[in-house]
Amino acid sequence: MALVYQPMLQLSGILFSLLGWVLSCLTTYLPQWKNLNLELNELEIWTMGLWQACVVQEEGGMQCKDFDSFLALPPELRISRILMFFSNGSGLLGLLLSGFGLDCLKIGERQQEQKKRLLLFGGMLFWISGITAIVPVSWVAHSTVQEFWDENIPDIVPRWDFGEALFVGWLAGFCLVLGGSLLNCTICSTEVHPSSVHYAVAEQQDQCQCLETETRP
Repeated sequence: MALVYQPMLQLSGILFSLLGWVLSCLTTYLPQWKNLNLELNELEIWTMGLWQACVVQEEGGMQCKDFDSFLALPPELRISRILMFFSNGSGLLGLLLSGFGLDCLKIGERQQEQKKRLLLFGGMLFWISGITAIVPVSWVAHSTVQEFWDENIPDIVPRWDFGEALFVGWLAGFCLVLGGSLLNCTICSTEVHPSSVHYAVAEQQDQCQCLETETRP
């Protein structure tokens, strides 16, 4: 049964990892990491991402402006940029390595040990990519909650809220970790090789023949 479900688990792991990597790249460039609704002007919604700040107007659409300096950003946004780049890079490398390690790929059929190692390295890279995607998203969410409930800020001052990119980032990290786990499960599963099966059948037949000769008068 392990041989039957193993290609399906590998394919599922690759698909989840690919989905997580695409969502991670999308999270990196989305400007909706934070949202700000102005009570004085409900027609405008301000958003902030890792690269730019935007204002959404019902009549004028969306207008964005890139941040002038990397050093002028808050610490959570600076480190989030680095971690998201690392997440995207490790996810891409994991896709390349695990892709060559799939059993359905005819390349390197006689080098099963090398293919297992590629799957193992790919699964570990997916874990790293998922964790490095969850950490910056959770950090920005934590700082947003702290600022939202800060008692030193007057109540009349608008406060930032969670943006859609945070939820996309959490989903990306979950898919990457799940994909890496599925790939590593296929490596840990025991495989039954045809040679061992034939050897076991032959050994059982020999035992039966020995029992027959012993029971004969």
